[in-house]
Amino acid sequence: MNPTDFTLAGARAALDERAISAEELTRAHLDAIAALNPRLNAYITVTAEQALAQARASDERIARGEAGPLEGIPLAIKDLFCTKGVRTTAASRILGNFVPPYESTVSGNLLRDGAVFLGKANLDEFAMGSANLTSAFGAVENPWKRAGDPEAKLVPGGSSGGSAAAVAARLALGATATDTGGSIRQPAAFCGIAGIKPTYGRCSRWGIVAFASSLDQAGPVARTVEDCAILLRSMAGFDPKDSTSVDLPVPDFAAACERGVKGLRIGVPREYRLDGMPAEIERLWQQGLDWLREAGAEPVEISLPHTKYALPTYYIVAPAEASSNLARYDGVRFGLRVEQGGDLKDLYERTRAAGFGAEVRRRILIGTYVLSAGYYDAYYLKAQKVRALIRRDFEQAFAEVDAILTPATPSAAFAAGEASDDPVTMYLNDVFTVTANLAGLPGLAVPAGLDAKGLPLGLQVIGQPFDEETVFAVGRAIERAADIRALPAVRAHA
Repeated sequence: MNPTDFTLAGARAALDERAISAEELTRAHLDAIAALNPRLNAYITVTAEQALAQARASDERIARGEAGPLEGIPLAIKDLFCTKGVRTTAASRILGNFVPPYESTVSGNLLRDGAVFLGKANLDEFAMGSANLTSAFGAVENPWKRAGDPEAKLVPGGSSGGSAAAVAARLALGATATDTGGSIRQPAAFCGIAGIKPTYGRCSRWGIVAFASSLDQAGPVARTVEDCAILLRSMAGFDPKDSTSVDLPVPDFAAACERGVKGLRIGVPREYRLDGMPAEIERLWQQGLDWLREAGAEPVEISLPHTKYALPTYYIVAPAEASSNLARYDGVRFGLRVEQGGDLKDLYERTRAAGFGAEVRRRILIGTYVLSAGYYDAYYLKAQKVRALIRRDFEQAFAEVDAILTPATPSAAFAAGEASDDPVTMYLNDVFTVTANLAGLPGLAVPAGLDAKGLPLGLQVIGQPFDEETVFAVGRAIERAADIRALPAVRAHA
């Protein structure tokens, strides 16, 4: 078996049994990155020497019987997480040479547990995008190919497209990601892997470059539901440095994967049956419900009446918070600085014009507009009221059901240019995912089928606050029933 074909759980077992060393495992992934990253562009920065040094240290700890829960496991780190001494760009020119003097809490937790960092994964600039086309370091290519159309370059989804593509192509055993409106779940679905956005507050946001602070949440992507559960246990936990971090015990999520779904009530929101939804998405959704029914769960139709307002609400709240968060990039304290004489205002304008891409500028302008005098009440304040209603819809639904099942995306992965030229069309990619962010709920994307052209399709499990265990149990039941064996065309040692 090639080392890059391990699941994360399988690699952990092989390391424990001394069937492979952490250094061998890491070298295999670095070789795969060297072979495929020039094509896929999944990594912005590869830290080969550091990774090998970490792997050797892991081998020494394993030999001493001091292995951590992720000892020797090679991971990709989304280039939104600050990593001490390693360039952190947020895929933007304005942070192109920023080297943090500190480690984000989530990546620090992974290092504490023995993980090996292969490098920094590409993303949409400042996590703003649904296709990984807005990175200042170039687009990421999805390793999957359409049947009969091998030349088309498909998008991996966004913003965590580099993380998802790296995991799918066997360039990492797992990766960190972030989700503001679907940026873990949508790329996971497009790349045929699993990914979970945990409950808001489950993982610390400290040291993660901010997009929209009340929506952003870190989570893992990996090849299986169990692998995501293993990673989330290490990533999660209370952090006094983050005022939104919640002080709750971190359960054994991997154990919950095998709990089963017998007796669970699974909500089916009628508002998610959208006009014009592709028939294959509708069939997949029904198939998922049938699988859960066969496993002992009971599907129950529910109503989430304010769902139709979720996208417009999100695209007021998120840009508003982004415009505030990105005000710190002014050419004065860190990052890019463009000076050509003139005053302080001129420095700001030149730096931001050179440093921010078109999509980031668009969202800053939208956000500044909705927060401006005369429009704050009409837009931002109203959006926050609707957000409260969306949260209340879920609270009422969860009085009747244990989890909710929906499609993860309205389509399979598309090619660059097919749907990416119109910003509104791109924003619609988040139609099934933004509600979980607005309500702060956990959401898991799990591979559940293939479309007519052989591309992966995913289902989404939404759970109650801090009940990721039930989400993992339902996701694992779907994963087991779907039993997807198809692999991406572009992968290590294909």
